[in-house]
Amino acid sequence: MTLSNLLLLLLIFLSSTAADLPGTWDLLIPDAGIASMHTAVTRFNTVVLLDRTHIGPSRKLLPKNRCLPNPVHPVRKDCTAHSVLLDLQTNNIRPLTILTDTWCSSGQFLPDGSLIQTGGDLDGFKKIRKFTPCEPGLFCDWEELQDAELYQGRWYATNQILPDGSVIIIGGKTANSVEFFPPRKEIGAVKFPFLIEVEDRQMDNLYPYVHLLPNGELFIFANNKAVSYDYNSNTVTRNYPILDGGPRNYPSAGSSAMLALTGDYSSATVVICGGAEYGVYLQRTVGSPAHGSCGRIEATRPDSVWEMEDMPFGRIMGDMVILPTGDVLIINGAQAGSQGFELASNPCLNPVLYRPDQPEGLRFMTLNPGSIPRMYHSTANLLPDGRILLAGSNPHYFYKFNSEFPTELRIEAFSPEYLSSDKANIRPNLVDSPEKVGYGEAFEVAMTVELPVVGIVEVNLASAPFATHSFSQGQRLVKLSVETAAVDGGGRYRIKCTAPPNGEVAPPGYYMVFAVNLGVPSVAKWIQVVA
Repeated sequence: MTLSNLLLLLLIFLSSTAADLPGTWDLLIPDAGIASMHTAVTRFNTVVLLDRTHIGPSRKLLPKNRCLPNPVHPVRKDCTAHSVLLDLQTNNIRPLTILTDTWCSSGQFLPDGSLIQTGGDLDGFKKIRKFTPCEPGLFCDWEELQDAELYQGRWYATNQILPDGSVIIIGGKTANSVEFFPPRKEIGAVKFPFLIEVEDRQMDNLYPYVHLLPNGELFIFANNKAVSYDYNSNTVTRNYPILDGGPRNYPSAGSSAMLALTGDYSSATVVICGGAEYGVYLQRTVGSPAHGSCGRIEATRPDSVWEMEDMPFGRIMGDMVILPTGDVLIINGAQAGSQGFELASNPCLNPVLYRPDQPEGLRFMTLNPGSIPRMYHSTANLLPDGRILLAGSNPHYFYKFNSEFPTELRIEAFSPEYLSSDKANIRPNLVDSPEKVGYGEAFEVAMTVELPVVGIVEVNLASAPFATHSFSQGQRLVKLSVETAAVDGGGRYRIKCTAPPNGEVAPPGYYMVFAVNLGVPSVAKWIQVVA
């Protein structure tokens, strides 16, 4: 057999192997005009995509007479958009106007569904911006707040909504403090020494991983250490064991998610996966293999320790997305290098499914690979129809299209196996749910499904996080207490549910509500959880 025949057989084998793996890919937008560094899904089924502002021209024009001054070159005008709004129903892209620099900034949705966006570089360092979403077809745009600004400039910070609906803003480059929105004038920015303790020569304390625990405290992880933080008294109430495997935060490029809250909501488990060897960022060793280890800890148990597992691939810059089922999708990223401009290689094209309820050693499943590298400055967000939106990838200082890993303007959707056609007859159709529920309130949802229901149908609330730099700020899945589905006839069922008990379990705001039947989710409706 000739060498060419052997290569052909190998290619056929690899193609068939990939085709047999779960999940499918779709190209939604061939050219969004911008590479999204920050992405968030609104309650109107639109998606806000946001890049750096002072990056030079994008490929999406602003409306006529909306050109902006360029602070780097004051004589020139920038007539291109650096933020756009995607309508998921039509795939239409509309330019948005953002004035100050949003490079490596942070964000979070407020209880009323508006998106608060904070910090950045240059003239955006202390800025607070707001986007109040609207129905598709109506006009809404970014607003730069004039009556409020950050007490301390923040670049690479993390935002987390709190039980009372306010937002805590944590850290940032040279900002080892916390502050709040709305601003708390009586305290301003409060020093947070933990961030100083974990800083090393290459930082590794930027974009800290922050999870609101159901006891009301914050689990905060930076570098290789974590604490439980009482933000009301500004005290660290617990130091967790060190997580082995090197630094995990920016620029060492791991990711983190808190697993679904369920049962009596007293327990919360955090998972942190991937990362780069210490020194890779400093030495710019682009080919240095990424870590494949994951640490898992029950953050609410007093004597808990990290349980270690290994992913099928070493990965940096992976995004961890909690699916409506409670499984976690790990997607995007590279297998070598670190975060930073042109500092990574060997894209990791295979998503991985993490199934937390499976026995240790059986939790990871390799999924069907994509074809578009999603490297530095990529995002991944859960959509109401259960797909995952993939956007961005720009490992260059400016837009650059003639390189091995070019600036990426295409937007894709990945469909997990639960959306395959052979599961259509057990896929629920959520036909009715309330628009608003209060804490602890009993309510009903109604659904239809082709085959008779067997077992318990879950009703789960998924937040809409702000995704940037391999971490989804404010991501949360809450599994509601439900009763057995009652038959209405004609394939229709009613399910009695109980809303989350308080803001520690589910901060006030808008959530996607999914019915999940035998591991297959419905298309979500939006529900507002209020105090």
